[in-house]
Amino acid sequence: MKMAFVVHNEHYSKNVIELLKQCGIDYFTRWDKAVGKGHGTDPHLGSGGFPSTNSVLMIGFEDESALAKLIAGIEAANAQIKRPDDKIRLFQLPLERMV
Repeated sequence: MKMAFVVHNEHYSKNVIELLKQCGIDYFTRWDKAVGKGHGTDPHLGSGGFPSTNSVLMIGFEDESALAKLIAGIEAANAQIKRPDDKIRLFQLPLERMV
C-alpha cells in the first residue's frame, strides 16, 4: 500500500480533480489554501507579492495500479504546464495500514 500527497497551485484544482476521475480515483482528503515554498520554486504564500496558494490532496492506495495511472497523468499534465513553479507535485510514501 502507498500514500501519495499531490500538491498543486489552486489554479489547477479543476484539472487535478478531472485527472483523478480519469484514473478512477474517487477518494481523497483535500486541504485548500496551503502555503509554502518548494525547492527552487517561488513561494505560494496567499498574500503580498506571492498571492497564490496550493491545494494538497492526500490519497491512500490499496491498489497501486491506480497510483501508477495518476503518476502517468501528472507527468502528461506537467508537460503542458509552462512554468516550472506551477507543475503538479506528487510525493509517495509507504502506507502501513488503513483502518
